[in-house]
Amino acid sequence: MPTGAEIREGDNGGMPLHHATLSSETEWVPLQEAHQARVRRFTEPYLLRRSTGAKHPVEDFLFTYYNLKPGQLLRWHPGAGVRLAGNAALERAGWKYYTHDGGGAGVDVAAFLRDRQSTVDFTRTILSGTAARPAQYGCFGLHEWAMAYRSELNGVRHEYLELRLGAKGTDGVVEGEKIRCTHFDAFRFYAPEAAPLNELTPTRENQRHLEQPGCLHANMDLYKWAYKLTPLLSSGIVLNCFELSWRIRAMDMRASPYDLTRWGLAPIRIELPEGKAEYVREQRAFAMESQELRRRLLAELEQAVDLAGG
Repeated sequence: MPTGAEIREGDNGGMPLHHATLSSETEWVPLQEAHQARVRRFTEPYLLRRSTGAKHPVEDFLFTYYNLKPGQLLRWHPGAGVRLAGNAALERAGWKYYTHDGGGAGVDVAAFLRDRQSTVDFTRTILSGTAARPAQYGCFGLHEWAMAYRSELNGVRHEYLELRLGAKGTDGVVEGEKIRCTHFDAFRFYAPEAAPLNELTPTRENQRHLEQPGCLHANMDLYKWAYKLTPLLSSGIVLNCFELSWRIRAMDMRASPYDLTRWGLAPIRIELPEGKAEYVREQRAFAMESQELRRRLLAELEQAVDLAGG
């Protein structure tokens, strides 16, 4: 698993997007190769595990929960406003939302907006609304505990993992804490008996009003909103969101009720005061990092839309 320092390599995606109208083959092919090498550090171990039936509670998540396939993540896109010259760009003539002519290959922004305007609008709403709200830091990752509540009756969602406090210990934590999850896509996996214990009732309809920047899952979902706008956005920012989500997922599972010691992951013991403090420290750091990336996503999206006059 790459470390945080390794993950942040190449943060700018390699190209000053929306400034140059044409990129020569000698300029953009090395960027494509660097992107693919960066992606393979994540995809190759996953594909090997999948071929053998092995599982990893952190490293498989972004390929199983989210819809983007490893091969799709491997494709490099310069983003709207950049045309790629040279013979290597010819294959993009058959790629969706690309055009190719004598001036090179580039993203067909108008076609993308014509087909995906509702996605663009919803993404704008979610990102801008979340960015504008104050972060909340009192959840302590109890969504994963609520999913494992009454496991003796409902079973464990991750059947290959063991509960480090056992079933009764896990239930005791859920019953002894205030649970205030704001994220629908976490809440919807709660055990039936745990849902009424949540102070809020997140739904798909009120999602745009509840998302807030302290939520680990809202910050992991930056990756989802970024890849849904592919190839309008650059692969650099999509992969930055992927790598952030990867690191957040590790924290999320360390704070969960599961015993992950066989994968070398020490628990954040949120059932104890010192564990809660550790959780909030890491949560605050991720919130700050995510807010900056959220702003960059919005800025790149607006630049792309401006190119089509929309």
